[in-house]
Amino acid sequence: MKIKIQVLDRSIVYPRYAHDGDAGLDLRSTIDTVLKPFERKLIPTGIKIAIPGGYAGFVQPRSGLAIKNGISLVNTPGLIDSNYRGEIKAILINLDSREEFFIKKGDRICQLVIIKVENAELVFTEELENTDRGENGFGSSGISR
Repeated sequence: MKIKIQVLDRSIVYPRYAHDGDAGLDLRSTIDTVLKPFERKLIPTGIKIAIPGGYAGFVQPRSGLAIKNGISLVNTPGLIDSNYRGEIKAILINLDSREEFFIKKGDRICQLVIIKVENAELVFTEELENTDRGENGFGSSGISR
């Protein structure tokens, strides 16, 4: 599959897969900024993308930033619909309670995964089929199961 990417800031490294077999394209910040503890900011990545119909983009956190610095995305994963043509931006949050996190222009801040998606045909009904799980939700399967 080929996907067109419009680069808005040619001074940063273009999106790419870091390793063969990676699912996520590295996206980079186009600005220098600081995230204070528990602060969130909208960080531009300097690209626009034309995702084909039947696919969607999912902006995901970087695991290294999460474990080392407590950096995540507020709306993980961030959904990019196939008809969106604006700049991709990531809503980063600093979940560290003590340390500021410094972002430099060109830093890898998140990753973009392209996934095939289906539009469901909705069928409205008065009842749903029963299952073994039923309506058991949050925490119903326990920890050590």
